[in-house]
Amino acid sequence: MAVSEDQKTLLLRIVLLIALFLLTIILLLNRDQIKEFAKFGYAGIFIVSILSNATLILPIPGVVFTSAMGAVFNPFWVAIAAGCGAALGELTGYLAGFSGQFVVEHKDWYQKLEQLMKKYGNFTVLVMAFIPNPLFDLTGIAAGVLKMPVARFLFWCVIGKILKMLLFAFTGSSVMQFMEL
Repeated sequence: MAVSEDQKTLLLRIVLLIALFLLTIILLLNRDQIKEFAKFGYAGIFIVSILSNATLILPIPGVVFTSAMGAVFNPFWVAIAAGCGAALGELTGYLAGFSGQFVVEHKDWYQKLEQLMKKYGNFTVLVMAFIPNPLFDLTGIAAGVLKMPVARFLFWCVIGKILKMLLFAFTGSSVMQFMEL
């Protein structure tokens, strides 16, 4: 019995979707151990940001970690490390959309987001990456479903995430300076 290309693609998408959900569960169960990466400086911040953003829908609060690290390290470089890591972590949402488009295609919320992405794709990714919200995965899913080029998705996501992390890192730094007065 020969397996068609459509069946192979569907199987690959299902396996990828299951793997992403398992990764989410593993990261949520081990969130306290993830914080241990901070002892590795900026590289640790980068890794924690990847892991905290690699969960689907239920994010680990990476911005709190970024604020804390902004009080310890140079907040500009914290934001760069955290923003770049966060954007890479968001590839799970993109891959979920690419692999699981059959799950969201006929949902009302998705139809609205898809229209927004089609009209303002780059700007939508930038703004949604900047706004602190747990729903950015939905933007990543829409980008994946719409087959937005991964490099373009990452470019706008990195900019939005770095800008957001700048706010949190400098807030953490400012709070620490205020407490020292």
